[in-house]
Amino acid sequence: MASRRTTHIAIIGNHPPRMCGIATFTADIRAALVDARPELEADVYAMDEPGGLHAYPSEVVCQIGQSDLADYRAAARRINESGAQIILVQHEYGIFGGPAGAHLLQILDRTHSPVVVTLHTVLDNPSPEQRLVIERLARRASKLVVMAEKGRQFLEEVHGIAPAKIMVIPHGVPDRPLADIDAAKRRFGYEGHRVLLTFGLLSPNKGIETIIRALPTIVAEHPNTLYVVLGATHPTLVSRDGEAYRESLVALADELGVLDHIRFVNEYTETDRLLDYLEAVDIYVTPYLNEAQITSGTLSYAVALGKPVVSAPFWHAVEVITPARGALVPFGDHAGFSREICALLADDDRRNAARNDAYALGRTMIWQRLAEAYLAIFDDVVSDRTVRLPVGVRDVAAVPRLDAVERLSDHCGMMQHSIFSVPDRNHGYCVDDNARALILMHRLGDARSERSDALATIYASFVQHAWNGARGAFRNFMSYDRHWLEEVGSEDSFGRALWSVGVTAHEAQRQDLKRWAIHLFDQVAPHALTLRSIRACGFAILGAASLLRVSPGHSGAKLIVEKFGKRLHAELLAYRREDWRWFEPVLGYDNARLPEALLIAGDIVGHEAMVDDALDALSWLDRLQTSESGYYRAVGTESFGRRFAPPLPYDQQPLEAWASIDAAMTAAAVTGDRHWHACALRAWRWYLGDNDLGQPMASLDAGICFDGLMSDRANLNTGAESVLAFQLACCSIARVQAAGAVEQSDTETVAG
Repeated sequence: MASRRTTHIAIIGNHPPRMCGIATFTADIRAALVDARPELEADVYAMDEPGGLHAYPSEVVCQIGQSDLADYRAAARRINESGAQIILVQHEYGIFGGPAGAHLLQILDRTHSPVVVTLHTVLDNPSPEQRLVIERLARRASKLVVMAEKGRQFLEEVHGIAPAKIMVIPHGVPDRPLADIDAAKRRFGYEGHRVLLTFGLLSPNKGIETIIRALPTIVAEHPNTLYVVLGATHPTLVSRDGEAYRESLVALADELGVLDHIRFVNEYTETDRLLDYLEAVDIYVTPYLNEAQITSGTLSYAVALGKPVVSAPFWHAVEVITPARGALVPFGDHAGFSREICALLADDDRRNAARNDAYALGRTMIWQRLAEAYLAIFDDVVSDRTVRLPVGVRDVAAVPRLDAVERLSDHCGMMQHSIFSVPDRNHGYCVDDNARALILMHRLGDARSERSDALATIYASFVQHAWNGARGAFRNFMSYDRHWLEEVGSEDSFGRALWSVGVTAHEAQRQDLKRWAIHLFDQVAPHALTLRSIRACGFAILGAASLLRVSPGHSGAKLIVEKFGKRLHAELLAYRREDWRWFEPVLGYDNARLPEALLIAGDIVGHEAMVDDALDALSWLDRLQTSESGYYRAVGTESFGRRFAPPLPYDQQPLEAWASIDAAMTAAAVTGDRHWHACALRAWRWYLGDNDLGQPMASLDAGICFDGLMSDRANLNTGAESVLAFQLACCSIARVQAAGAVEQSDTETVAG
């Protein structure tokens, strides 16, 4: 297959004028990529620290407040809308909000483009939160890029990440010719001095004290030594302590009698200015106090400009600094630093050889090489889009099972949520799930048993107890200790409860449950007429239509169908336009229930325009929920609230596939058009793995269904809504299969 050429990327990270190494790297890598491929569109999504207000350049298209979840979600929507082929993340734990920077996942879980992550820090002993973030990033990313072999080692050994997913690309460096040191010194007034330099935002972990304590010995042997400490104090340190740290260094130098041999340059230095300083340096020193630095941009720059280096043995330095390029000294060993620095200053031949060796290594690290390596990764990733193979359903019988339903149920009702497959009692119960469970008990067909009859009574009892006659409304949420958390639930929960009562009146096998359902329906129906939510109206129509099948003259049910049918039709006509054939200006949840309810209402009252318009809306929704490759793609939850906008694909919920199946089967029953069988099958196959990730969302054998399809994985919790949606979908498809309505041509239509 021919390689595709990447022409549009989104870069997430800090960016100048924010002052930090990640910001500089983000700007540099963007510039290098665009230089290497001028047609490349490279949008930057810049992270803002708390209280940060920056005047960004035009390449920054979006700002993300570190702790603002809404900003992360808005950024995800913008990336999806932009058409970026790749998301390139500059990752450092501290720049993203949430535990160990977990807020970043709010973007990556909601976007569909492949992801490449540059890891600026990889730890050998991460905290549980840090481990979780890195491993979730690894699952989402197509490639993880580290700048040193130690990073590869930690990813493989500490996190268990496959070697094939990891790339080592050294930190990029500028391509400058080997400079005349004496000429460079004259620019800064350093002529006649042997210049040592440490660069970076000033903070205690830099180990500046170590070199200051080494200076008396160095100066005694080389009186013309000048130590330049280049860099502003770290903004976080300034906000907390002011310049107290810098002042303590000045005091230490004064106490040791070497203040005249130090220049503190208190400025945040842009790259070109830093390189000018580095050209004037005889020896670059990095006296860091611990090893946990997987990469150092300043060390890379120093090497690239041909500087001998004397360094503490942090991880990056150990890989770069050989005896031929300088020396490594134990952490905090000021005597060792003075010894190695003096030896280099005293040996011109060794220093010049180290200079040439370092410069030669730097040529392998220039930004052009880095850009070429990244672009090769991007092109491979965008070209390697897995060819989808349809998941065959021809021989898959949809057999409902109650194992997972029973696991979530007790003598009170069905619990809402689970942690993986274990019921989570912290969230208690809701009438929404118990209403769905009650419907399921009547649709099990051959899977019906004494146990399902007993469960039906439990769920019916919960729905009955949820009815608050004094308020004319259903309660929804109940805590695990059996206390209602509200007197009046949502309108949608009212509609779902009424739906389950109507289905029980029509489909229950037991006469006692039928009598109960008709009795409760009669109490509820007059209050239902006050509902305003269009989904609640749709659910009420479904319940009333079921009741009319067993009691065709029921006046309350007829009034619900007539009133709410007109209401749905009016809403559809009010918002419908050429490119938007829908009941609202936004897409939401349980979408297919709206055209299904309107179709049923139009069929019952004999309103041809209602039927036609419902089918038009359902067809429009079906087109939106069919991917370019022909598989079902549910409207994702990130679509909610976006006016007159095409749907976003994540997170996809199992409820949508069930609703789409039922709506399609209703359309098939009303019209006799076999096309709708194929639509139902397409939605059914989503559960089996014919979806964006090729990820099975449910197990026919275990009866479980995962809670959602995200951009890189399934949400492995198996809560009530998801389990019930899958089981009810099984029931719908099983009835079609039992009736022989699905033939070879239907399967081929879906597969093709």
